[in-house]
Amino acid sequence: MGLGFFVKLQILWALQDAQITYYPVLAAVGVPVNVVTIAILSRGKCGLSKCVTRYLVAMAATDLLVIIFDLILRQIPIVYREQFRFVRSVRLCNIHAVLLYAVTDCSVWFTVTFTFDRFIAISTPKLRAKYCTEKTAIIVLGTVTTVSCFKNISWYFLYTGRYWLSNSPWFCLVLINESRSLGWAVFEFLHYILTPFIPFLLILLLNALTVRSILVASRARRRLQSRSNGESPDDPEMTNRRKSMILLFVISGNFMVLWIVFMVCSIMRRLDYLGFPISLPTFVSEIGFMLQLLSCCTNTFIYVVTQKKFRDEVKNGVKYPIEKMIALIR
Repeated sequence: MGLGFFVKLQILWALQDAQITYYPVLAAVGVPVNVVTIAILSRGKCGLSKCVTRYLVAMAATDLLVIIFDLILRQIPIVYREQFRFVRSVRLCNIHAVLLYAVTDCSVWFTVTFTFDRFIAISTPKLRAKYCTEKTAIIVLGTVTTVSCFKNISWYFLYTGRYWLSNSPWFCLVLINESRSLGWAVFEFLHYILTPFIPFLLILLLNALTVRSILVASRARRRLQSRSNGESPDDPEMTNRRKSMILLFVISGNFMVLWIVFMVCSIMRRLDYLGFPISLPTFVSEIGFMLQLLSCCTNTFIYVVTQKKFRDEVKNGVKYPIEKMIALIR
């Protein structure tokens, strides 16, 4: 039996009350942690290859931009709509939409490109030397950024310049007859298929192939070691693969867990307008927004947990100003 109307309404109200605190706190945490991540990774002292560093810095930069364009400039004004009522008179929403959707696409597809890079590095040693380079990373990231920008220019013409302070995909003012038209529904449906549905499937596939490759390689190396006499049981190659695998799986798994609700809600809403009615409670989409934005703040904590040298750099960054202040006082 489904939830009753009043139960759904109470859950929705509870979530909206929680967002009043949740979004400002998320912004207060997300901006500095991503800035710190960019600064630490850019120094190149975390023991990561230049190729991996490029991907992680790009992911942190786009996460920071998503926090600015989506969380700070969209969600917080919606939650505090009385205080941001003046925003309705600002005619920049269509430009805001282009930037927001472009950086969101980049954030998602950078995760895919990083996953693919690690798949090549772990599973195909013959291609690793050619593909897993800093130059290739720069080309791939630049291509994804360019394509994302051109793909989302259409929003400039589909939205009006006025803001509509409502927590739905249409945060810009759109005429009802346009938003309910078949052309609009197909366009937006394809938009959410490309981001994040296809990336979601690609990450699942690449991770599955990576696991399969690691298992096959592990069995082969164990057989070789068992035939060798006096060889150390420690295998540096497999140790490096294991570290790379942990970083890859935690980052991609974090993305999938925190994006899945948003993805399902977005696609089902478009299917509804295409004539395939699938009803979901409004509070489910609210949870999707909250989890999706949380994903922009979690990678730093993942690096702290999985990367010892990153932890050391964070500690050094905290100790340095304290030591300087103590020296000045003395």
